[in-house]
Amino acid sequence: MDLNFTPEEEAFRAEVQAFLKANLSERVARKVKGGLKLTRDDMVEWHATLNKRGWLANHWPKEYGGPGWSVAQKFLFDNECALAGAPRIVPFGLSMLGPVLIKYGNEAQKRHWLPRILDGSDWWCQGYSEPGAGSDLAGVKTTAVRGVDGDGEHYIVNGQKTWTTLGHYANMIFCLVRTDNTVKKQEGISFLLIDMNTPGIEVRPIITLDGEHEVNEVFFTDVRVPAENLVGEENKGWTYAKYLLTYERTNIAGVGFSAAALERLHAVAKKVKKNGRPLADDPSFATRLARVEIELENMSTTNLRVLAAVAGGGAPGAESSMLKIRGTQIRQEITSLMRRAMGPYAAPFIEDALDGDYAGEPVGPEEAVSAALQYFNNRKLSIFGGSNEIQRNIISKMILGL
Repeated sequence: MDLNFTPEEEAFRAEVQAFLKANLSERVARKVKGGLKLTRDDMVEWHATLNKRGWLANHWPKEYGGPGWSVAQKFLFDNECALAGAPRIVPFGLSMLGPVLIKYGNEAQKRHWLPRILDGSDWWCQGYSEPGAGSDLAGVKTTAVRGVDGDGEHYIVNGQKTWTTLGHYANMIFCLVRTDNTVKKQEGISFLLIDMNTPGIEVRPIITLDGEHEVNEVFFTDVRVPAENLVGEENKGWTYAKYLLTYERTNIAGVGFSAAALERLHAVAKKVKKNGRPLADDPSFATRLARVEIELENMSTTNLRVLAAVAGGGAPGAESSMLKIRGTQIRQEITSLMRRAMGPYAAPFIEDALDGDYAGEPVGPEEAVSAALQYFNNRKLSIFGGSNEIQRNIISKMILGL
């Protein structure tokens, strides 16, 4: 593939930039660039804006609501959105469940659920991890027992999910559940779509060190789920889960968001002084900055190749694991360098300053407000979506045959 953008692709980049200038609010962009808290309304607003333009599901086939973009257009769009400070679209419905339904769902499921993902009728969350079944995802113990009564076929679900991101906003959850305990653990898992308003579901918040309510525990007690909410075949859910995870891992890599963060880091390194000279001139800092920039450029090229493979009808395999490892390492290094650049100003933690309307006295440069928060929060990147250690095992098995 040609990694140089054509005049037509550059014209598309300009179109995206003009759209962002006209439609992305300065208030939201300032929050994103400053690492401040986004509200549910902020996220819903941007979702609706992109959907209205027809640019929301840019990786979906055109017949299901995608814009029919090329690989280069998708790449350019994501990068320009990140550079402009656009919020990251909540991925669970759009980038995880959507591709699974398109590939494995029946026609009735596609007709019902896909339009609701696009128009925001449903906010999805992910029911994968459990206590004792995180990196070893095949060890899920939440059960779903199939039965029939006067209301038709259904499953009765019992168990617990954890680290459920934004589950307190969601009205739907897609879950891995165990439907057969007599076979190899990967062969007894099914993929269910569950209404979060069903009796028997309880969502409990997990408050992180920064005081944020981002993740949750979800408990299921005799939850009744219509059998028609089974995606694909019973006991074949592990296949669908792996397919979904390749998309999640590619998404976690966050090439565009790393590029935007690196751009801001360069600006800070020119502004902050060390011994009377810009931090960018400090040999130690400049070396680390150059190294991460080179690694990001390499990953950007790999990301284009993976997108090209997907566009050709494939699914990202070991390549998505490579992107996940390197992408998370790069994002962690950038936040580490930003925190280092802020020096002692990164230490104070003023929770209210993370809100967009904070009017209190600032402590240090504006970039210092979220420097430590983003550094610590991004420690999770190398764990969720399948830990980086697990990704190395996948690469060793799929590519090296070990």
